[in-house]
Amino acid sequence: MDREAVESNSDEMLEAAKTAEVAFLVVGDVYGATTHTDIALRAKEMGIRVEVIHNASIMNACGACGLQLYNFGQTVSLCFWTENWQPDSYIDKIILNKRNGMHTLCLLDIKVKEQSEENLMRGRKIFEPPRFMTVNQALEQLEQIIARREDVQEVLDLRSTCVGLARVGQESQCIASGPLAELKKFDFGPPLHSLIIPAEMHPLEIDMLRSFHVVGEMGQGKKEDEEKNEGSNAVGNRDNESLGSLGLKVLLEEDPGSKSLLMCKTTPDSKLIR
Repeated sequence: MDREAVESNSDEMLEAAKTAEVAFLVVGDVYGATTHTDIALRAKEMGIRVEVIHNASIMNACGACGLQLYNFGQTVSLCFWTENWQPDSYIDKIILNKRNGMHTLCLLDIKVKEQSEENLMRGRKIFEPPRFMTVNQALEQLEQIIARREDVQEVLDLRSTCVGLARVGQESQCIASGPLAELKKFDFGPPLHSLIIPAEMHPLEIDMLRSFHVVGEMGQGKKEDEEKNEGSNAVGNRDNESLGSLGLKVLLEEDPGSKSLLMCKTTPDSKLIR
């Protein structure tokens, strides 16, 4: 069953479940979608026994980047913008989370079996090619929102640390972090992607992020800079002491051949060191 069938024709599945065992397989955890909760409630009302086998979900697998799950606030969803429709209400939850010291997991849009406006209006069952929002596209949205909303600039700017995740749980998993403006240029590869907007991070969280790809100077934004100038940002000071004093650009990656940690100097004529 595709999404349309689940949302519009789930009655067929429930009717079949009255006289036979029916398995409904979903991506992610079963109760990560309200549609599945609705189906479970309707099944129980019809006297159908419901058994759930929970699955891995990005809601908890995002902890692979090292940010502690109990430090996350409300999750938000980002959708593809169009020329005439550019919703940004999700940014209010990001602001709230940041002010409360909570990280924000951003779920990025997936367009599968979507119709164009013309085909939809004409009633033609012609579907557009699948589209999956990238971390880069999500960061471009945030950049535009920051430029037009002063209230956002108080807690989030182009220097704010962001974390991008791609294909979490697969062998080709990719995790990278860095300032918004720098991370936007990073190549995360094929889908699926997710984005995290961290709040203030524990030193252990920062150390874990550094075990993956780090682009640019991590950990500084407008608010963090102000706190650092006041001498109260221990995390920012730790960043400068651990890597800034070495004159190294923070770019860590794993060498598939030697499994060693690589660092690159910032000077153009420098050589790769191990």
